[in-house]
Amino acid sequence: MSMVMNDDVLIDDYGHDRGEHDRGFSGFDAAAIDRQSMADLETVGSDKWTRFPGCIGAFIAEMDFGLAPCVQQAVADATTRGCLGYIPDPWKHRVAESCARWQRERYGWDVDPACIRPVPDILEALEVFLREIVGAGNSIVVPTPAYMPFLSVPRLYNIDVIEVPMLRVSEPRHCIDGWMFDFDGLERAFASGCRALMLCNPHNPIGKVLTRDELLRISALAERYDVRIFNDEIHAPFTYDDHEHVPFAALNETTARQAFTATSASKSFNIAGTKCAQVILTNPDDLDMWMDRAEWSEHQTATIGAIATTAAYEHGGAWFDDMRAYLDESVAYVNEQMRTRLQRVGYVPPQGTYIAWLDFSPLGIENPADYFYKNAHVALTDGRECGECGAGCVRMNFAMPHPLLREYFDRMVEALDADGLL
Repeated sequence: MSMVMNDDVLIDDYGHDRGEHDRGFSGFDAAAIDRQSMADLETVGSDKWTRFPGCIGAFIAEMDFGLAPCVQQAVADATTRGCLGYIPDPWKHRVAESCARWQRERYGWDVDPACIRPVPDILEALEVFLREIVGAGNSIVVPTPAYMPFLSVPRLYNIDVIEVPMLRVSEPRHCIDGWMFDFDGLERAFASGCRALMLCNPHNPIGKVLTRDELLRISALAERYDVRIFNDEIHAPFTYDDHEHVPFAALNETTARQAFTATSASKSFNIAGTKCAQVILTNPDDLDMWMDRAEWSEHQTATIGAIATTAAYEHGGAWFDDMRAYLDESVAYVNEQMRTRLQRVGYVPPQGTYIAWLDFSPLGIENPADYFYKNAHVALTDGRECGECGAGCVRMNFAMPHPLLREYFDRMVEALDADGLL
């Protein structure tokens, strides 16, 4: 990467001040975020704040924290230079190198950039996996509740979806309250002939962060039944307390061969609309397949997304860390509200992501998404879209300004109080 000096300021070839990053400047402004109103966010024009006018948008997994200055400056500079053509090989390589550096610095995974390829989004990587690895007429296990497209997209390729619900474990005496995989259910599905598994870690929408032991247990089952694993690790940077993200493919040679990993800076830096994700192909046969039959997917990746992604990975760490401190306060507030005002609602504090899974069936509400849309003007994801086990539940995104997060809970509690449900 080239650097030039301009009046004692170190400027890199993205057009932003590298020195600010080195001096710890992040540009994350919590006070400015807290000043944002619903009207301000609607003016930005995102789907999250325009699809349901007048509603607090808590259904799409996007953050309302603006852009890291390094990303904003890189995009502005790129448009000034007219860098909006089809993605060239040099930018593909820079995305791979910056993604590899992020994996190494954040998770200790020393992955070869040569096996990292660009795609427009995670779902494009999934479609290649389904088409080329799983194949029509076969099946894939999806632990539920799940990210909604993980249930619908396989069917577009004539692939059956086998839902295996996650297990809720609650043992107050031992201070255990969380989620675990139904390993017996997984094995039954594999034994019946299913040869693929959808693994989302951290898990959307329940926020579970898998431990090393859990990942190894999944790998052992996969090895026994010759199962391939699609790894969605897009929420990897979001873990809380003492939970840590462990890349599945990084565990050993076996997991590297089993894995078909997809990731992106889109959730971490709110740049999903720039269309640039990464697929990490640690199985050499997958890389050969990709270059032979799937390289066209790379052509759909946006150059501006490659520029935004590279700037984020290389220079956005300080911004992300400050944003995470703000988000730590958010999840603490959500936990406190669920422990007090909404204590009758089923809830497990998320270990990762910025998504919460709320079960309103104990209150007798059959369709809480519709209930809160009509009675509280809050837009949530209907849990039934996340699998059969999602009846009576909603998926909630809490990555919004703190004043709006407080208003969100106030609206829900007021609606429930009015109907005598609390």
